[in-house]
Formats: sequence, structure tokens, C-alpha cells
Amino acid sequence: MTVGSVAKHPEVEKIDVVEIEPAMIEASHYFDFMNGRPLEDPRVRVIDVHLEPGPYQAGHVAGAVFWPALTDRDVPRRALRAAIVVTGILTLYLSVLRFLVPRIDDRVVRFNLRRALKLVATLVALLSAVSILFVGWYGAALSLGFVSLILGWALQAPLTSFFAWIYLLLRRPYRVGDRIRIGSATGDVIDVGYLDTTLWEFGGEFLSTDHPSGRIIRFPNSMAFSAMVYNYSWPLFPYIWNEITVQLAYETDLEFVANIMRSTVEEELGSRMSERVAVYRDLLAETPVDQLEVEDRPSVLFRVNPNTWVDATVRYLVTPRRAGRRKTVLTRRILERLNAAPQKVMFPKENTR
Repeated sequence: MTVGSVAKHPEVEKIDVVEIEPAMIEASHYFDFMNGRPLEDPRVRVIDVHLEPGPYQAGHVAGAVFWPALTDRDVPRRALRAAIVVTGILTLYLSVLRFLVPRIDDRVVRFNLRRALKLVATLVALLSAVSILFVGWYGAALSLGFVSLILGWALQAPLTSFFAWIYLLLRRPYRVGDRIRIGSATGDVIDVGYLDTTLWEFGGEFLSTDHPSGRIIRFPNSMAFSAMVYNYSWPLFPYIWNEITVQLAYETDLEFVANIMRSTVEEELGSRMSERVAVYRDLLAETPVDQLEVEDRPSVLFRVNPNTWVDATVRYLVTPRRAGRRKTVLTRRILERLNAAPQKVMFPKENTR
């Protein structure tokens, strides 16, 4: 009757009817002949207040809006239910982490899977707890949507890094254990977090070799979207070409030098270089690149240096982390053998270097 009286005034734009007893809504239709069917008025919205969504979901009032009500007695019960559900989710997460993940052979996949499972378990547990406490997914989605809207504006940069983390998992421009260069940072990847990547720097401004500098470099994952990534140890071909150059006089027997340098490197590397080049050729065969010859043994190149001598360079394949040590060993052995033949190998004089 009250709604009917209010609806008679055309200046009223909106009417909300809040009711805790569904029978009252049904009984109101017996008075339609007296109050002008107010529930059919487009300005009227019926709000059902219940402890459970059952009556609302049954649809006893078409177009009614469900409004969950929590009493002081109901809150502990829902909190207990939420705690049980969250405990079950965490138990399942820990079981998978302990019994299934260790069976994966690839340690990088294990590392990434642990991170992904932790994120999924946290989100599912949080969403489940909120949905139980707010009585249904509608309230949970409404509350989380409001919070997400605020955080989205405040955390644009971290969100970009988070989506970059997903990109790193799927596209894998680099993984934990890879040696990379991104921007001005060079090092071994020791951690790929949700927001940033950690490198163990090698080389750097204080060293002239590839030895670890002892410094840690952190950069946001979003750099993977804007900077070029140089991966020196990608899984399909984790090798790089390296060179050793020796300066010789013009009178040197270049063929003798080439044999010495090539044989020294072959003795050190054995058949490993031929195997690595075979892999590289297979990779090239799957690309549009053609007419590119790659030798399966160390190659020696000679170039005339403008400073009145000849540069003899031997080129070979090596794993990135052993490049510095391998170069030191090979340089020492090559120079020992060249110095042992002074009649065929001559170096530039001091006054011409």
C-alpha cells in the first residue's frame, strides 16, 4: 500500500522496496486493484534481503535484486567455512609442489612451474575466501572489481611487469640459468620474479674478462617489452663463437701459423666443435637463410693490420661460461708453440708496434 501511494507522485524518479519476507511480496498482488499494481511500475526495484541466495535464485519475484545479509551469528560460520576451503587449496598446492613437480627433469621448467602454481593457489584461495564471506560470486566480483579498479590506476608499472612475467614464461626470451645482455646489463639470470629479474653480473665496468663481478643487477620485467635481449645460452644452441688474435710480422710462414693455431684448438676442443656445428647447421636449415657456410673445425683468418703487421685470428665454438678460461689456456699454448719455431714465426719489432 505504501509503494502504491508513493508511486502516484510523478516527480518521484526511483523507488526501492526492501523486503525480508518473500510472502509479503506475493501477498501484495492481492491489493493490486487498490494500489494500482506498483510492482509493475518501471521506477520500482524490489530488493530481497536474505541470509541465503536460495529464494532469490528461485526467482519468486521477477527482476528482484538479491541483497545478502550477514548477521553476527553468521559471520563466524562463514569465516570457518572460508578457512576450511583455503586450507584445502593450500594442501593441494603443497602436495603438487612436493610430489609432482620434482618429477619434472628440466630444472628451469620446475622453477617456473613453482612460481606459477604459487600465484594460482594464492588467487584461488583469496577469491574463494572472499566469495564465501560475501555470500556468492556476485559480491566477491563486485568487491574485487572495485579494488582492482583502484589498484589498476595506482600500479600501472608493476602490472606491466607482471604481464611481462607471463610473456617470459610463454615466449622464453631468457630463462633462469641463461647468460644474457639486456640494455646495459650483462649477467647470468638467477631469478625471474613476478615483477623483476635478477642477474649475477659478469664482466662490467671493473673487469676486462667474463669473470663474475660480484654485483647483483635487478631490472623490471617490463624491459623485455622495450629492450633487445641478447641470449648467449639459449637451449637450442648454447654456444658462442670466440676468437684469439696474434700479431705477426710479414716475413712469417702463415701456413705454418695456421696449422699450429688450428691444431692447438682442435686438441683442446676435440670433436665437440663438429657436433656443435652440426646442430647449428640443422637450425639454419629450418630458416630462410641460405648460402651461409659454417666450418665444423676451427678456422684461421689473416688480416693486414694498418700498423705494419698481420693479424692471425683463430675462430672456434665455446660455451659462454667457459669462454674466458678456454681463451686463456689456448692463448698460452698457441704462443708456446709459435715461440718454439723462431725460424718460421716472427713477431713485429717493438718499435713498429
